Amino acid sequence: MEFQKTPGWLDWYAGPSKPKFKLPAGAVDSHCHVFGPGAEFPYAPERKYTPCDASKQQLYALRDHLGFARNVVVGASCHGADNRATVDALLKSNGKARGVATVKRSVTDEELRAMNEAGVRGVRFNFVKHLGAPPSLADFQRVTDVIAPFGWHAVAHLSADDLETALPYLKPLEIPFVIDHLARINAAAGLDQAPFQKLLELTTNPLAWVKISGIDRASTAGTPFHDVVPFAQKLVAAAPDRILWGTDWPHPNIKYPVPGDQGLVDLLSVAVPDAKARARILVDNPAQLYGF
Repeated sequence: MEFQKTPGWLDWYAGPSKPKFKLPAGAVDSHCHVFGPGAEFPYAPERKYTPCDASKQQLYALRDHLGFARNVVVGASCHGADNRATVDALLKSNGKARGVATVKRSVTDEELRAMNEAGVRGVRFNFVKHLGAPPSLADFQRVTDVIAPFGWHAVAHLSADDLETALPYLKPLEIPFVIDHLARINAAAGLDQAPFQKLLELTTNPLAWVKISGIDRASTAGTPFHDVVPFAQKLVAAAPDRILWGTDWPHPNIKYPVPGDQGLVDLLSVAVPDAKARARILVDNPAQLYGF
């Protein structure tokens, strides 16, 4: 299929083919985004990158094309704490999507209730330095305290080098928390690298979840990103009931050719060859965390 795109600073892959691997019934793409359209949902003035518009219609067409049943729409830093694009996508999903928002310390219970009604189930915190300063510990604690009564979880977007900084935030949490994109480890540093060992250690916490999405971001070998497979397999073995996966469409803010989403779906069948384990990651685990 072909998608029509609005030209922007960052492009995305417009012609995904059908995956060779057939997704299980009820599969959830647990990490994807909508961007804009900028004319309707403007990008944040303080953003560090400007994406190509990527609409809810395009996302849901991709969902159907690849064979997913549902999506988790994650608010990204280019929209700042303006969650209107994400909430709009959830409201127009016919109940097939949940969301992760970005909020400020000043967020009100009324705002949280409205987002909860729309389908938001978590708040994302950015620790990646090139995308802006990480939250203060006081702000982090205040936000996680006010979302706890809603049953929401926290999401930590970080790079491998940021994991040590984030641990004092995450370890005391009494709500579930998710580490995005395998903590963006560097595959070339090997399985014994300190950040990956810290990530494995963190999975012993029953509240800790990990997304084995963003495999292309961790790879140093390039397509088809098989150098990251051993890392994903270690995490699946460590915490099979707390692993999630998503396409990361439309793959924002990368500096290499955008991967085809069908190839990423097929790579999951290589990383997780057991059908029951894949069903847990794609169906059961997201159903539990996001309340599908």
